Amino acid sequence: MVPRTSLLMRSIVLFGGFIMLSLLSPASEAALKKYQFDVVVKNVSRLCHAKPIVTVNGMFPGPTIYVTEGDSVIINVTNYAQYNMSIHWHGLKQFRNGWADGPAYITQCPIQSGQSYAYNFTVMGQRGTLWWHAHILWLRATVHGAIVIKPKDGTFPFPQPYQEANLVLSEWWNGDVEEAVKQGNKLGLPPAMSDAHTINGKPGPLFPCSEKHTYALEIESGKTYLLRIVNAALDDELFFTIAGHNMTVVEIDAVYVKPFTTNTLIIAPGQTTNVLVSADRSPGRYFIGARAFMDVPIAVDNKTAMAILQYKGVPNTVIPISPQLPTSNNTELVTSYNKKLRSLNTAKFPANVPLTVDRKLFYTIGLGQNACPTCLNGTKLTASLNNISFVMPQIGLLQAHYNNMKGVFTTDFPDKPLKAFNYTGVPLTANLRTNLGTRLSKVAFNSTVELVLQDTNLLSVESHPFHLHGYNFFVVGTGVGNFDKARDPAKFNLVDPPERNTVGVPTGGWTAIRFTADNPGVWFMHCHLELHTMWGLKMAFVVENGKGPNESVLPPPADLPRC
Repeated sequence: MVPRTSLLMRSIVLFGGFIMLSLLSPASEAALKKYQFDVVVKNVSRLCHAKPIVTVNGMFPGPTIYVTEGDSVIINVTNYAQYNMSIHWHGLKQFRNGWADGPAYITQCPIQSGQSYAYNFTVMGQRGTLWWHAHILWLRATVHGAIVIKPKDGTFPFPQPYQEANLVLSEWWNGDVEEAVKQGNKLGLPPAMSDAHTINGKPGPLFPCSEKHTYALEIESGKTYLLRIVNAALDDELFFTIAGHNMTVVEIDAVYVKPFTTNTLIIAPGQTTNVLVSADRSPGRYFIGARAFMDVPIAVDNKTAMAILQYKGVPNTVIPISPQLPTSNNTELVTSYNKKLRSLNTAKFPANVPLTVDRKLFYTIGLGQNACPTCLNGTKLTASLNNISFVMPQIGLLQAHYNNMKGVFTTDFPDKPLKAFNYTGVPLTANLRTNLGTRLSKVAFNSTVELVLQDTNLLSVESHPFHLHGYNFFVVGTGVGNFDKARDPAKFNLVDPPERNTVGVPTGGWTAIRFTADNPGVWFMHCHLELHTMWGLKMAFVVENGKGPNESVLPPPADLPRC
């Protein structure tokens, strides 16, 4: 760990993993930050299995991006791998600058093997923890890392921590992930699930060959630490806990919240959570644990990743104390935790919730089955919004929109399902076919939008984490069962709802979000379970330009990749 006296950004190498631990100077000037990301294949070993994986700069997880609020950033990505690549800067709003957002075939064509692309953006009005990841195929399994945005004035709206550290939660496959996906698609079934969860790329001592693959974080008695936690897993929501220690939640998705204390977090793929942890227990070694949450009988990787919180001066021979992780189907804990999330809503950090709504949208989330003569059962599993499985185009949608290209997409995505039904009643196993199309929803600039995401029991109910690119939104309401448009809006929190970029839609329930469409461009919205995104559980909004150049999409950069 870095000594308290240092006010400069430092880094150390700990147990083979590159972890940046930093402190803030009292004030920071906006600057230009440059990073070089080389996408390279590297042989890596976990669980007694060695294999080549796609990495950034040879690191798993990849390097942390450190910037200060107000900085301009250029990240030059050079692709030396055999796969085409694009990288998404998850949670960064990219105002008028979708060209830097990163999802392949949505805001850009991917970077071809042997080519480069410079992501150029300015971080405005955001501070906290976000993350970056590959946004093509399933490559984010190993191509991901944290983004830390330092406050411009160097202070937090909570007690200053002594030090801070990043904990990136992820998954590991013993086999080739892309081959597993190809095999699953060939059969029309899900690919093989991961073989382990990891914390900072390491599965921990519950797995074979773990001696060198357990992450340890050293702390000093009496000090308080800020942990920046990222769920980079592809398909699993995760419980997170530290044996013997409480955590004070202070931020989600780079937005401050009213602090509350808990012994367990729930964090969905795509989400970030910052917590304060006090080293106030008997000096020793304490396990940090992460395991999957799944409250329906759907197979998930239920293995627990472990790291170690180690008090300074305690020898490695001391056996760590084990955490009390919740059962994997503990819905009550998840519901209780999410109810505690509230925006800080102060004069400095207000919650600007849209109080009036120009456009009301209602999207049903469903699984389905479409015909596939070559698949195992003559059908393949699909997923849809309003019964539409999204078909990816062959060119970036933003490019097509900006250049007014015809025939790439339509703007007739329905505001509500064509047919209402009992969405969360008995399992529906008939009429499971979905429609296919590259259908977008056009939204007027600066209009206010309310979107209700409704889970359905088509094949099965399930929790779905949804991510909206280009925006934060306010989670004004959530509930179990079918959304009641006559009664449920009266219960909405329009004062201090949590503000975030990724939200979990509860199993067999609904979530209502609101946002102001003040960022023109084409913005992807999708389930952050990679399996469901692959099956078509995605769509995009076309937010129109406003009045004049300051409310319009910027011109594309000269080095924008070509398809």
